[in-house]
Amino acid sequence: MIAINIGRGGGGNVRLVMSETPHPTEPAADPRLASLESLFELLNSTSNGLADAESRRRLSTYGPNETRTDGRTRYIRTLLGLLGDPLVLMLLAAAVISGTLGDPVGATIILVMVLLSVALNFALSYRSQRASERLRAEIAPTASVCRDGTWREVPRRELVPGDLIRLAAGDRIPADARLLETRDLHVQQSALTGESLPAQKLACERPQGTDADAQHLVFLGTSVVAGTATAIVFATGRDTAFGDVAARLSERPPPTEFERGLAGFARLIMRTVFALVLVVVLAGIVLHRPMLQTLLFALALAVGLTPEFMPMITTVTLARGAVRMARHRVVVKHLAAIEDFGSMTVLLSDKTGTLTRSETNVAAMTDPLGAPSGHTGFLARLNSAFQSGIHSPLDEAILKRCALPPGAVRKIDEIPFDFERRRLGVVIEHDGEILLIAKGAPESVLAQCTQYEKDGALHPLDTGASAAIKRTCDAFGRQGQRALAIAWRKVERQPRYTAADEAGMVLAGFVAFADPVLPGVADSLATLARDGVTVKILSGDNELVVRHVCEEVGLDTREVFTGAQLDALDQDALSAMAARVSVFARVSPAQKHRIVLALKSRGAVVGFLGDGINDAPSLHAADVGISVMNAVDVARDAADIVLGERDLGALHAGVIEGRIAFANVTKYLLMGTSSNFGNMLSMAVAALVLPFLPMLPTQILLNNFLYDLAQITIPGDNVDASQLAAPRRWSIGLIRRFMLGVGPISSLYDFLTFYALLVWLHASPAEFHTGWFVESLATQTLVLFVIRTAGNPLRSRPSNGLIASVVAAVVVGLVIPATPLAADLGFVPLPPAFFVFLLAATATYLVLVELVKRRFMGGVAGAGPAPVPAKSPA
Repeated sequence: MIAINIGRGGGGNVRLVMSETPHPTEPAADPRLASLESLFELLNSTSNGLADAESRRRLSTYGPNETRTDGRTRYIRTLLGLLGDPLVLMLLAAAVISGTLGDPVGATIILVMVLLSVALNFALSYRSQRASERLRAEIAPTASVCRDGTWREVPRRELVPGDLIRLAAGDRIPADARLLETRDLHVQQSALTGESLPAQKLACERPQGTDADAQHLVFLGTSVVAGTATAIVFATGRDTAFGDVAARLSERPPPTEFERGLAGFARLIMRTVFALVLVVVLAGIVLHRPMLQTLLFALALAVGLTPEFMPMITTVTLARGAVRMARHRVVVKHLAAIEDFGSMTVLLSDKTGTLTRSETNVAAMTDPLGAPSGHTGFLARLNSAFQSGIHSPLDEAILKRCALPPGAVRKIDEIPFDFERRRLGVVIEHDGEILLIAKGAPESVLAQCTQYEKDGALHPLDTGASAAIKRTCDAFGRQGQRALAIAWRKVERQPRYTAADEAGMVLAGFVAFADPVLPGVADSLATLARDGVTVKILSGDNELVVRHVCEEVGLDTREVFTGAQLDALDQDALSAMAARVSVFARVSPAQKHRIVLALKSRGAVVGFLGDGINDAPSLHAADVGISVMNAVDVARDAADIVLGERDLGALHAGVIEGRIAFANVTKYLLMGTSSNFGNMLSMAVAALVLPFLPMLPTQILLNNFLYDLAQITIPGDNVDASQLAAPRRWSIGLIRRFMLGVGPISSLYDFLTFYALLVWLHASPAEFHTGWFVESLATQTLVLFVIRTAGNPLRSRPSNGLIASVVAAVVVGLVIPATPLAADLGFVPLPPAFFVFLLAATATYLVLVELVKRRFMGGVAGAGPAPVPAKSPA
C-alpha cells in the first residue's frame, strides 16, 4: 500500500503526498511502473478487456469499487450514535444506580422509556436512510468499460483491476488506472494536490514515479476536463491510492444553512438545560434532599427539556420530502439540501434546456455570407462523425441532418476540444487529400482563418469581408439561432497534429441551429417569481441569441451583461450588478463562479443549475447545486439535487417540498423551545418551594415520552399556503424570543394548577403528582394545534395523523391513573372537581398562547423562521 501524508500546501490548500515507502514487490511487478509490454500480463488482462465471467469473479474477490463501507455498518453506527448520546448515557447510569440502591421499579421504567425512545428513533432513521439509498440508486454513476471486446456502460461500483476503461472530457476517473493511450488529456486533480490548474497526462512506455504528479497515472477522485484516453485499472475501492481520503475531499465539506441552524438551536437548548439542572442540584444540596432522588429528578428534567426526538423528526421530515420530490423526478443526494432548496432566493441557469427544448435542429447551412451551402454541411458532418469524446446536441443535429460524404474517408488524428480554444479539429483522409476540419465558436474559428470560401472559390479575409461575415452571424442571433463556424485547410501527413496546425484556415461557412422555447416556461418563471425565486440566465451564447430567447419568455432584457463587461468589474461592483441584472451572455465557467459568489455576498441563497464539465466549481459554491440525470459525471457528482429533466415545473415542485419540510421541522422546534421550557421551568421552581418533588423522575420521563409520541406525526402534517409563499431562513433570535415569550405562559398555568391542587383540593403528594402530570401533558400537547400555524388555528386543518397522535397522548394521560399501572408509577385517582379546573385551564391557556403567538408571528407568514429579507438592487 501507499502511505499518504496530509499537509498544508501553499495557499492553505490540502495536498496529498504519497510517501516513497518501499514497495513490497520489485518495480517490474508494480503495474504503475511496469513496461506496457508486461502490463497486461501483470494484471492478467487483454487488449479486449476482461471476460464477463472473470470480471464477476474479481468483483467477488476485490469487492465493489467503493471507498466507503455502507450497508449494515452504517446502521450499526447509527444505533451506536443514538446509544452514545450523553443524555442517554446519563439516564442509563441513573437506572443502574437506582436499581443497585433498591428501586427496581424506577430503574425499569427509566430503562424502558430510554430504550423505547432510542428504538423509535432508530426505526424511523433506518427507514429514511433506506429511502435515501433507493433515491441515490437512480443516479448511480457509470464507466465506459471494454468487456469481451465490446465497449459498454457499467455501474462504476462494478469495476475491477484489469478492466479497460475509456475516458473523455466530463468524466470522473472511476478508479486508479494506468494510461495506455491519450489525446491532449488534461485532468483536474485539485481535490488531491491543491493545484488549481489541470494537469496534463500522457501514456508512456517507461514511466517514472507513482505519486499524483506522475503523468502516466490517473486517480480516483479526479476528473477529465479535456482530451480523451484509454486506461487499464490497477486498483479499486479502498485499495486505491487515496481511498477514503479522496472520497472525503470530493464531498461537500461546509455545513448547509439548515445544519448550522440546527447546531445553533442545539446550543441554545443545552445552555438552558445546564442552567436549570444546575439550579435543581444545588437546591437539593442546600435543602438536604435525598441525593439520589435529586439527581434522578435533575436528569429527568434535562430529558424533559431536551427535544431528543429532534434528529428523528428532522430526518423523517426531510426523507418524506425527498420521497415526494422523487415523484416529480427530483432526486435528493443530501437530505439537508432540501431545506436549502426551499430557502433559495436566486436560481442561476443556462438557457439551453431550461428555457428551450434542448431539441436542437439544424436551421441553416450557409457560406460565410449567408447563402445556402452544401459544402459547409459536408465538412460539418465529417467533423462530428469522426470526433471522439462527448457528442453534444449540436453534433447529434448535424449527424441527423447532413448526409454521409461519398467516397472512402479515414480518420487520421484529432485535436480535442478545450475551453480556451473553444473549437475541435479532426484530420481525415478523403479522396487522396488530407484535410484538417475545425468546428467551433465563430469568433474562435474566425481568428484562425485567412481566407473564406464562396461559390467554390477562395477569397482573402479582409476587413470588408470580416464585417460582412459578422453581419451574417448577427442575423442568426437576432433570430434566436446559434451558429457554429466551419473551417478547413489541407495539411501534410505527419505523426501528430496540434492546435498550432489550426492556422491559416479557410472559412467554409456556418451551421445555424434552432432550439425552440419550451411551452409553458414563461408561466413557470412567473410562478417561481411569485414564490420569491428570481431566475437569472448565465449563457455562453452571444448576446443577440440570449436576448431573443429571454424576451420570448418574459425575462427582463433591458440590461444584458456580457463576460467582457463583467471582467472589468471588481467584486463589489459585480455584486451590485449581479443583483440588478437578470441576463448574462458570453460568460465563461469562471465568470459564472464569480457571479455565484457575488450574489451570496449580498445575502442571497443561490441555487445553480448546471450540467457541463466546468460547472462543478459553481455547483460547489452555490448554496444548493442542481444538476440533471443526463449531465456529465462531474456535474452530477458535484450537485446536491439531481432533476430527472431540466423542467422548471419539477424544480418549483421541489422548492415547495423544501418549504414544507422546513415548516414542519420548525413546528417541532418551536414546540420544544416553548412548551418544554415552560414545564421544566415550573419543575425547577417547584423543586425549590415544595417540601416534596413536584413530579417523580419516572413520571417526568413518561410525560416526556407521551409528549414526544404525540409529535412523531409532525413530518406528515399539512402546511398553510402562507408558509410556502416565500423562502425562509433560520432565525435563532425568533426561536429564543418565542421560547421566552410563550414558555412562561405554560409556567403560569402550572402555578395555577399548583394552587388549585394544594389550596383548593388539598391534594396529597401523590394527588399533586398525578394532577400536575395530567395538566402538563394536556396543555403542552394540545398547544401544538395553536403553534403549528401562524394563522387562525380554527382555519388551518391539521393532518389526520397529527390529530390522532395528539388525542391519543392526552387520552392515555387521562386514563393511566385509573389502570393497574398507576401504583407502580406513583399515580392515584383524581377528584371530579379537578377535571372541571383542567377543562377551564386548558381552554384559556390555548386562547392566551394564540394571542401571544400573533404578537411574535404577526409579520411572519408561517410558523417558522422569518422570510428571507429582500435585497435592494443597488
